[in-house]
Amino acid sequence: MDDMLKEFVVEALDLAVNVEEHLLSLQRNPEDMNTLNAVFRSFHTIKGGAGFMNLTAMVSACHLTENLFDALRTGKSPVTPIAIEAALEASGFVSDQLTALSNGTDPDQLSTMPAALEQLLNDAIEGKSTSNAPSSKTTEPKVSSAVAAPAAQVEVAEGEVPWEAYYRAVTPAGTLPEPVVVNPVIKQEQEAVKSSLASNEIKQNAPVKEESIRIDAVKLDVLLEVAGESVQAANQAAVLLEKLSQFSFDGDAAPLMTALTETLNRASRYSTELQRATLATRMQPVGRLFQKFPRLIRELAKDLGKEVDLEISGAETEVDRVVVDSLYDPLVHMLRNSLDHGIESSEERAQTSKPARAKILLKAWQEASSVMIEVTDDGKGMDANRLREKAISKGLINAHEARSDDEAFQLVFLPGFSTKEVASSVSGRGVGMDVVKTAVERHRGAIRINSQLGKGTTFIIRLPIELSIVPTMLVRTAGASLALPMSTVQRVVELPETFESVGGQPVLRDLGRPLPIRSLGQVLGYEKSTERVGIVIAAPNPYIISVDSVDGTSDLVIKPLTCISTPGISGTARSAEGELVLVISLSFLLDGCKVVERLSS
Repeated sequence: MDDMLKEFVVEALDLAVNVEEHLLSLQRNPEDMNTLNAVFRSFHTIKGGAGFMNLTAMVSACHLTENLFDALRTGKSPVTPIAIEAALEASGFVSDQLTALSNGTDPDQLSTMPAALEQLLNDAIEGKSTSNAPSSKTTEPKVSSAVAAPAAQVEVAEGEVPWEAYYRAVTPAGTLPEPVVVNPVIKQEQEAVKSSLASNEIKQNAPVKEESIRIDAVKLDVLLEVAGESVQAANQAAVLLEKLSQFSFDGDAAPLMTALTETLNRASRYSTELQRATLATRMQPVGRLFQKFPRLIRELAKDLGKEVDLEISGAETEVDRVVVDSLYDPLVHMLRNSLDHGIESSEERAQTSKPARAKILLKAWQEASSVMIEVTDDGKGMDANRLREKAISKGLINAHEARSDDEAFQLVFLPGFSTKEVASSVSGRGVGMDVVKTAVERHRGAIRINSQLGKGTTFIIRLPIELSIVPTMLVRTAGASLALPMSTVQRVVELPETFESVGGQPVLRDLGRPLPIRSLGQVLGYEKSTERVGIVIAAPNPYIISVDSVDGTSDLVIKPLTCISTPGISGTARSAEGELVLVISLSFLLDGCKVVERLSS
């Protein structure tokens, strides 16, 4: 794909995704003129670029949809369900073509616009309330672009630049009539534009200022790696300088030490600013990911015969682009799960007080140094007893495990677990939710479930906002240096020599509540040591971790474990003193160390 086509595809995909969201908004508020105008502008812009790239089928679809929304926004045609459906189908067709181009399909191999889609759009333009046209999802064999040139497209001779298409792409909407065939006047316009573009030296001397540039993600990763290492080096230099300052320097050495201190402080400050600036370049709003799901929900709901609305909030929440990229598959599985398992059929909902149209909420927000992503449905909820019985019958757990509802809900993440008796096209084969948990934990995240039978289910994902640098609390136990994510740390308490016991488990009263105490060293397999410091962990079921000492807090550059998998450990880092530090997994802490305890017993 040449650079110009690649640039068009990237920008047009963004517009197509926005269109999906606008159209679903129109279903709820058909009279919203701002949204009507926004959809019109989006299709007009895509059509202009597609015409310049000679993508005839895309131009045809955009041209008809543009005509439809021109009629809708001017009141010539009503905003009917068929109008929204036609626009969604057109948007889907355009997105499919853009995705095909993005995946390397040659423009000449793209399919033509399906006749069913053309019929649907024309019916909507004429204001019909229903259409006899079959589904427009089927594709037709590729035909020569010269055979079926759309109304807004002009035939050009082989090797000739499509100047008229370019002219129309850069001319504001509404200032030109829509020609059907090429005529001598348009030929003159072509020559005028060609001459203008060839001789416009003013524009060449004063180019349009670029507000943004596209950079290879690998280059950003390298830059972040270098920035992180520079911060690490500056921190180690500060520690060495502090140790050096314990000695006395006389004569010429004294001013040299002062200058060295000032220089290292400045280097440390600039390296930190470099790191922050580099991190900012990797941050992306989760809306870029969320906008892909309205179409998915619409098509899956149609396949399942269910009526579902997807509501999105917090799309402006920013997170590391690697996190954004890695969340697509997990969220697809979660949304499929909500649609197939959570949302009832229309008949079932009719027997309840719930509205006929079900609702799925996709929400994001920032909480301290974490980004929270929530998927909530108003469906049937989870039956903890049924989950427990199913897992026992499949041999996934024994009868003494998963006694609490919270633990039972976590069973859906076990490989091979499914409550579906018959596999459908959407789910039920025992794969999916285990993939979700694996993907989330791979990025040092955690996932929890809240559910009420008959009311609905909520999945909550917690992930670090950025992946490479994590605020941590440094602790020491059995001589080992460990780091706990600060997002789980509530406070530090002093531990007594003896404890109360509840069910054979040592507990300590914290703010009036008895919290169980777990030895971090013993859970991880270290030798027993005298642990007199406790750290209250903010988990769904709070508890206290006991350690030998707390060495302070630090923003660590984390290196993920790639060659080995150690339960409870998500990565390694270097302290300011250069010591190797093991970073404790967020999900391990939120699960109460129970997984590792069971594996090590």
